This record gives sequence, structure tokens and C-alpha cells, in this order.
Amino acid sequence: MDDINLHYRFLNWRRRIREIREVRAVRYRERFKRMLRDGDLLSYQGNSDEVGCYVAPRPLSKGNCYFEVTIVDTGVRGMIAVGLVPQYYKLDHQPGWLPHSVAYHADDGKLYNGNTVGQQFGPKCNRGDRIGCGIYLESLEDGQTTVLFTKNGKEVGTVVVPGSPEALYPAVGMHSLGEEVQLDLQAEWGMEEEDGLMMVDSHEDEWGRLHDVRVTGTLLEYVGKGKSIVDVGLAQSRLPLNTRCHYYELEITDSGEKCYIALGLARRDYPKNRHPGWSRGSIAYHADDGKLFQGSGVGDAFGPRCFEGDVMGCGIMFPRDYTGDDSDDGDLEVRPKQQRVQNDLYMNDEDEEEDGEEQEGSKVMVFFTRNGKVVGRREVAVPAGGFYPTIGMMSTGEKIRVDLHPLSG
Repeated sequence: MDDINLHYRFLNWRRRIREIREVRAVRYRERFKRMLRDGDLLSYQGNSDEVGCYVAPRPLSKGNCYFEVTIVDTGVRGMIAVGLVPQYYKLDHQPGWLPHSVAYHADDGKLYNGNTVGQQFGPKCNRGDRIGCGIYLESLEDGQTTVLFTKNGKEVGTVVVPGSPEALYPAVGMHSLGEEVQLDLQAEWGMEEEDGLMMVDSHEDEWGRLHDVRVTGTLLEYVGKGKSIVDVGLAQSRLPLNTRCHYYELEITDSGEKCYIALGLARRDYPKNRHPGWSRGSIAYHADDGKLFQGSGVGDAFGPRCFEGDVMGCGIMFPRDYTGDDSDDGDLEVRPKQQRVQNDLYMNDEDEEEDGEEQEGSKVMVFFTRNGKVVGRREVAVPAGGFYPTIGMMSTGEKIRVDLHPLSG
């Protein structure tokens, strides 16, 4: 009887050893679905109705606490997610959607922390941007882990999640045709090593909204398709002009294909795919034709055209008794009727949000400059919440350098 028991114990021991080896083999095997990995490149292979997800073979640890993903192509929708997930995460879900996972999503700049509803977190990411994810080593003591996310080497923010890093595996999610990224599971990140880059990128927080525009220091670059009027790239300042900071400038460093660059002012909730000046609550000077657009897709002859090397400026001359206005969005000044000329580029496609009657706010004088000389002025009504410096670009290769505070210092 003892021999039989010993034999069964031996068989159980061998089976247990085999199970342990199989578990270890799976543990160190990367998992992915609807993805193709070719060296360091990951590309989406689904039909845009299905999520593709990649999970790295090893979790983060003290010796390997950070990884990065460089966006090679945003594809159709740029729905790329970078984050941390459990080892056996469901591969038909984006990282961050399910419990015990967290991720930074490139298409909307939101943080998803175990929920399909994201929270506003950081800027959107486009082609060429690097998204990093890691852990702070000093936060591993109390059963919680502080996860950090970066964009182009600059920290975007952190979030505290329960558990140890041994349960958190690097993950990348994709969800539309053409998306491709370069994966670096051995990347390193440190504040000391990135001092120069941090200084270059330190102006990004001056912008409240960026759509198809990439910021590097004071340089703004158009990264949209540039094929039609719906491909406008928009950059809007985080703060409106006021009596202390009433003027800003841009320099055209590269006019791109057609120099479709517009400088002006707009309400805070201005549509992201409309040049400033085209829709209500906005006014702008357009470089390509020298026209002023004032809440309409039809512009007025205003000043000279602007080219590479020119400096365009926009400011407000506030009245002495100006204190701001909290009334509803106001119409811009009503101009005499003019002969409307059909222009495919500046078609005035009225949005639903432009319907209805509006009330005028306080009147101010908006002025525009070119190379330090005043081009002209217009009196307009200030929208509720103020006028925000707003820049539009719309053709491939356009680059500008912006100074939001040229009169300070």
C-alpha cells in the first residue's frame, strides 16, 4: 500500500512540475489579437469594428519600470491606447476599459481607469508623438502603485492604482485601420535626463485645445490631412486675452503648400474643424488671401497677403471701463450686405450650433498687425467668457512660431 501511495505521489509531483512549466511558458509569452508584430512594429489587423490588443510578456518591475510607444501612423481614427493591464486581460477590449487596467488614449487625451468612460487627462497625441507609461519606484511600499504617463518625454500626469507592479503588464490597444506604432519595452525615462526637452516643451500647457496641431515649444505644426475644408487644424489658447495680456503674434516659419494660416480670436467652444472667422463668435485675418473673416465664410478685403517669414499679430484695445461680460455669446458686428461670391474653400456650411438668436456682449476694438504695423481694426462684441487667441492651419507642411506674450518681460 505504501508503494502505491508513493507511486501516486510521484505522478502528482511530475504533473505539478509540468503544470508549473506550462504556466511559466505562458507567463513569458506575449499575447495579442488582431495585431501584427514585426520586430518593434505593432500594426492593427482588424476591421475597425473590433479592438486589437497587445500584452507584453513580462510585467513592470523595479529593474524595468517604464516603456514607450511611438505613433508611426494614426490610421483612420487614431484610437491608440497605451497602459497597463493584468496578465490575462481580454484582448478584445482597449486597455483601461476593464477593471484593474489603466491607459492613456491618444485620440481624446483621456485617462481610462477600469472604466469605458474616460476622464480628461492630457493632450491628444498624433503621428510622431511618443507615449510613455511607467511606475514610480518609491510608491511600491503600501500596496498601491503610482502609474505615470508621458508625452514626448514630458510627464502628463499620474494615477494611483491598487496592487503591485508585478500584476501590471505593458499593453497597447488599437481600433482602426492603418494604425501602427513602434514599441520600446526597454525605454528609460528620468527628469534629469530630459531637462533640455522639458524646457523645449514647457509651452504646451499654454494651449487649452489642439486639433491636428502638434506643439514643440513655441512651434506649432499642422499634422492634419490638408485635403478639404473639414481638415482644419485648430490651436486655441488656454486663457483669453484680457486687459493685462491683450496681444499675441505668430511668425510663419513654413508656409506649407498653400499657406492656409489664420490668426484671430474665438469663443472658447469654437468648432474644432472651422477656421477662426468662419463661424459666429470669431474674427480672423487669413494669410493666404489677406481677407478678414468675421463670423462668416465670406471674407472682406482687409490687408496684404502674408508669406513665410512674416509676423502676424492680433490684439484688443479694451475701453477704459471694461470689466468683462458674462452675457450670452454675442454676434460680431453686423457689416453692410455685400455681394456673396461662391468660394469652395470658404463655403459657409452653417452648423446646427449657429442657429438661434444671440445677444451682444461688450464691444471692443480688435486690431491686426503685419510685421509690426497695424493692418486694420474692427469693433466686435465679446462672447461670454472672453475672446481666446485661436489659430487655424489647413495645408500640409505649415509651421508657425507663436508668442502669446510678446509685450511682457
